[in-house]
Amino acid sequence: MALTKPRIIELLLITTVPVMFLAQQGVPDLKLVLITCVGGYLSAGGANALNMWYDRDIDALMERTSQRPLVTGMVSPAECLVFGISLAVVSTLLFGFAVNWLSAWLSLGALLFYVVVYTMILKRRTSQNIVWGGIAGCLPVLIGWSSVTDSMSWAPVILFLVMFFWTPPHYWPLSMKVKDDYARVGVPMLPVIASNKVVARQIVLYSWVMVGVSLLLTPLGYTGWFYTAVALLAGGFWLWEAHGLQNRARAEVTGGKLKEMRLFHWSITYVSLLFVAVAVDPFLR
Repeated sequence: MALTKPRIIELLLITTVPVMFLAQQGVPDLKLVLITCVGGYLSAGGANALNMWYDRDIDALMERTSQRPLVTGMVSPAECLVFGISLAVVSTLLFGFAVNWLSAWLSLGALLFYVVVYTMILKRRTSQNIVWGGIAGCLPVLIGWSSVTDSMSWAPVILFLVMFFWTPPHYWPLSMKVKDDYARVGVPMLPVIASNKVVARQIVLYSWVMVGVSLLLTPLGYTGWFYTAVALLAGGFWLWEAHGLQNRARAEVTGGKLKEMRLFHWSITYVSLLFVAVAVDPFLR
């Protein structure tokens, strides 16, 4: 269970299931929802296990990851590798034969993108690692839609973009908190190579774009008043927190008074509220 990083997968499922309700414009087949959730968990869990297998050298040096199973010796690298590959194969076949092959290829694509593009190529080489590597975490939105419709539409693309612009301002505050860990192992997260002022400015820019994109669903006819109200209120509070962080960074506040984790914790609440609104909105139109 620890190898699959279940807390991270919770967020992925939160963005998958509500999109199925939007695609169905009501309650989707519950068996399909269950299979999609199981397949999504296995796929993301396989990706996370392979991430741990590749990153075991730096995980041992970082306080935040020092208790992971490969670091403590609870699991051997070979066992972790076999486990991760097995989950990848099983999840792809489950999606292909029990849902549809479009969802299967999207699921496999998300796994490979996270493991190869983010973990192996981007993470240790560029401060834009989380920007482009975050694409893997956006794909569950497309999987949720395709599992119901076996096709694509502008609605999941817009929600994909919401998650794309959400990921950096979600993760950078956490990176600000643990930047010494990343600096110690040579991972160039943006807060490691840039000042808090620069990072906070980037967070604000991404936040405004994210909120703006989230409001596109309604004028395009996919959602109604309820989703719009939630997107405006939750987005407005997000921007308040983002600008608050920027103001504290400009004042050169450091340590606990920077309160960067307030935005990190709110980012999880924000995406939960937004996607619950996605699921509920079809019933109120």
